[in-house]
Amino acid sequence: MPPLKVLFVASEVAPFRKTGGLADVAGALPKALRRRGLDVRVVMPLYAGIKWGDLEPLDGMLNVPMYGGPLRAGVRLGRLPGSDVPIYFIEYHRFFDRPYLYGPPGQAYLDNLERFTLLSRGALELCKALAFIPDVVHANDWQTALIPAYINTVEWARPLHASASVFTIHNLAYQGNFDGGSMFITGLGPEHYNPGEFEHFGDVNLMKGAIAHSTMLSTVSPTYGREIQTPAYGFGLDGVLAARGTELRGILNGIDFDEWNPTADPLLPAGFDADHPIGKAACKAALQKEVGLPVRPGTPLFGVIGRLTPQKGLDVLAYALDLLLKWDMQLVLLGSGDSEAERFFAALSYRRGDKFRAFIGFDDGLAHRIEAGADFFLMPSRFEPCGLNQMYSLRYGTLPIVRATGGLIDTVQNYDEKHGTGTGFMFEDLTVAGLTNTVGWALSTYFNRPLHIEGMRRSAMAQDFSWSRAAAAYERMYHEAYTRRRGHSFAA
Repeated sequence: MPPLKVLFVASEVAPFRKTGGLADVAGALPKALRRRGLDVRVVMPLYAGIKWGDLEPLDGMLNVPMYGGPLRAGVRLGRLPGSDVPIYFIEYHRFFDRPYLYGPPGQAYLDNLERFTLLSRGALELCKALAFIPDVVHANDWQTALIPAYINTVEWARPLHASASVFTIHNLAYQGNFDGGSMFITGLGPEHYNPGEFEHFGDVNLMKGAIAHSTMLSTVSPTYGREIQTPAYGFGLDGVLAARGTELRGILNGIDFDEWNPTADPLLPAGFDADHPIGKAACKAALQKEVGLPVRPGTPLFGVIGRLTPQKGLDVLAYALDLLLKWDMQLVLLGSGDSEAERFFAALSYRRGDKFRAFIGFDDGLAHRIEAGADFFLMPSRFEPCGLNQMYSLRYGTLPIVRATGGLIDTVQNYDEKHGTGTGFMFEDLTVAGLTNTVGWALSTYFNRPLHIEGMRRSAMAQDFSWSRAAAAYERMYHEAYTRRRGHSFAA
């Protein structure tokens, strides 16, 4: 019997272009699905910064239906690194040959609706050109949210109409909201601009349309899947998500165990594992030296890596630092984001360089060395669909200190002081007191119960967050989506 055929469409795919966790998922999940025997193919835009010369230009052009008439787009073919998974790049320079994926920092390109309409419609036209009719089309976040609607409408009574659609919400905070008068750009008729599909408080809301039209829905952790059906985390879409709760699955992301491997990470000064932890001490000393902190093996070192945005709770950390830096601890921060946050942390790094060092921007090597060299990792998120850094930290024996939300609940086991068990430290209230009390709890454990810290590190490094586990869950969901769409199972 031929394998299940899956078209996976995303606006960013690692390592080609990346702004966040979506790219990590899109770069890893298809490879794990391929290892399970699925015929999976990936589509993304051909952005500036991608090595175009390494890709194979395909003959001919795609005629992509658009509101102003068809646009002719090229296609280039590559492979996801370390696999035989084909990845097709939609080539349309006027839309995608730009310095940023979605717009300059803090801004959005004014034609983003048109740009990602082309990606969504173009991905389906590519299927026809390749004579590849997928059993399941997997769309991701607002940039590809039009795909389920196209399958249900413009592909009606055509081969692609039989394809089941799966839509994954990686972050509900970004929904693809556009002016209500822009519905015509999608190529869908005005009858679809209604509260049951794309209309949301006077806007066109692409994610709302995908929720209405998809065969199945998923998000990137079980807890986040439940949270987004509540007003506290639903960003105005909790009602429509709750209405489709029986078709919504929360599947925890995985991490790439080849890239994040403390025993053989080429970006580290020394390797280590749970049975040979001496290399972690060497990584700590090297990190302290690299970032300009005093090399003190007995002083707990905390790491922070991520976007400097309110979602990550770093505004609360900023208020807490006056107290934290009075204690016997060091902290190194790597990230970029809100300009005000960047200026604050850079200035504090200059004033308190004896205990706090901030690096604005992103440095993959430094990120690996922080994960390996730190004793603790701070992640006080307001909400966290899944989170990857806490999983990297656990893999490297660095104990996370996290707020109890989303994927952080699903991945970190709170410390049990009586039994000395757990893999990190968790708090409920995102306040200065909530954060500092929990950091203080971690510090007291570090100094007064070192055997507990040692046991927690061993437990942390034994956790299985491999993509093979997640891929099995996605495969089950694909089969369920297929059955819902066709009325019979794939094997039938």
